[in-house]
Parts: sequence; structure tokens; C-alpha cells
Amino acid sequence: MTTATTRHGDRRVSPVFVGIVTVTAVTGWATWTGFAAQPGVAVFLFVTAAWIVSLCLHEYAHARTALHGGDITVGAKGYLTLNPLKYTHALLSVVLPVLFVIMGGIGLPGGAVFIERGRIRGRWRHSLISAAGPLTNALFAAVCTAPFWLHALDGVPRGFRYALAFLALLQVTAAILNFLPVPGLDGYGVIEPWLSYRVKRQVEPFAPFGLLFVFALLYLPAVNHAFFDAVDAILRGLGVDVLSSDCGYWLYRFWEGTPEGCLVSP
Repeated sequence: MTTATTRHGDRRVSPVFVGIVTVTAVTGWATWTGFAAQPGVAVFLFVTAAWIVSLCLHEYAHARTALHGGDITVGAKGYLTLNPLKYTHALLSVVLPVLFVIMGGIGLPGGAVFIERGRIRGRWRHSLISAAGPLTNALFAAVCTAPFWLHALDGVPRGFRYALAFLALLQVTAAILNFLPVPGLDGYGVIEPWLSYRVKRQVEPFAPFGLLFVFALLYLPAVNHAFFDAVDAILRGLGVDVLSSDCGYWLYRFWEGTPEGCLVSP
């Protein structure tokens, strides 16, 4: 019923998103075939483009769930077109998450689409809207690791395998971080409808600093090690060995030099 109240144009996939998907496909092909003279460049472009695709899908999941929950304004805002330029803060939603990946190889969450929560009734709907984004990251990770847990790696070039492993690592880190019950992150949005009004008022001033708080915590060696131990455990459960994700990381950061054990033929 709610989708009928949005115009067809509001739900048409944006040429911007089609372009990003095209870049992902072309650079994925280059990574698979070894077409690029420098394999790390192909891996860098492939993983970066695929990461942006996942960011678009993350925000789309929020918007689409909100639409079915009662917020019919998401269509007019352009959130259903998968165009990252339509987000409330394109800088926070796309640019900063990409910079975090380039600088530290971690999938930190970005900004968000603006949902008119007053149009949505029911605490479960509010929680589901917040959970939809990180659940999309979890699904993306499952797709990236499918060749690993399906034991279908025969014939998959090492460079492409490493790129998938690193991309999966980014998705797992994004899902975990987004699900943290920290103000400003999706995890807090999941539990917020169930909190008392008094608690929500007390927590509200800290929401703008939630992401910065998480980022600062990750700089602490003990927290960083514990976090990546958990990420590695999840990846191992999905069939991805540490060597593959590490090699994907080093291939992605090709400008720092690739360890000998991770080299692939151009």
C-alpha cells in the first residue's frame, strides 16, 4: 500500500548508482583476469567501488523499510533511487567511510538517510528500520564469502579471492560497529524505542559524538585487538582464512608494498 503512494520516478535506479555498479563490474573483471599491470590497483578500485555499492544498499534498506513502515516521504527525497548524492550528508555517508577504509582498512559506518519517525507507528517498526542497514552489510558479507563457505574456490584467481576476503572483512566490521548500542549508530536506534523517555532525553546530547567515540576506542590497542579477533572469528566461521583477508588488505594498500606471500601474477 505504501509503495503505491510514491511516484515511479522516485523509485527509478539512479544513473549514478548504475555507474558505480559498472565500475565495480569492470574492475572486478580486471582483478579476476589480471588485466591490470599492477594487480593492487585493480583490487583497490574493485573493493572501493563495491564498498560504495554496499553503502548505497545499506541506506536503501533503511529507506525502503521506513517506506513500508509508514514514512512515504523517503521517495520524494530520492532515497529509493540508490543515489548516494541524495543522502542527508553525502560527505558522512560516502566520503568519510571510503577514507576510513583507505586509511585503516576498516568499515566504519557513515551518515544516514533522514527518516520522519513521527509517521511510523509501533516500536518494532522503528527497531526494524534501524536494523535494516547493518543486516544488509551482514548479507553482503555472506555473498562475498559464498565461494569460501561453499568450498567453490577452484578456478578463482588468488587476487580476486583476496579482494573478496578483504571486502567481506569490511562488511563484517561495518555490521558489528553499526549494531553497537551507541547513540548515533544503528544499534542504538534498534533499542531506543524500548527505552524510557527519561533515558532517551539523557542520552540525546551524546548522539552526535557516538561515531567519534567508537573511532577513538578503536585506537586503543586492547580494544582494537579484541575487535579484530572477533572479526577474524566470524570470517573463519564463513570459511575465510586470515591469510586471505590480510593479503586482500595489503593488495588494497598497494602503495605500501605487498608482502611476498601475497603477490599475484599481473
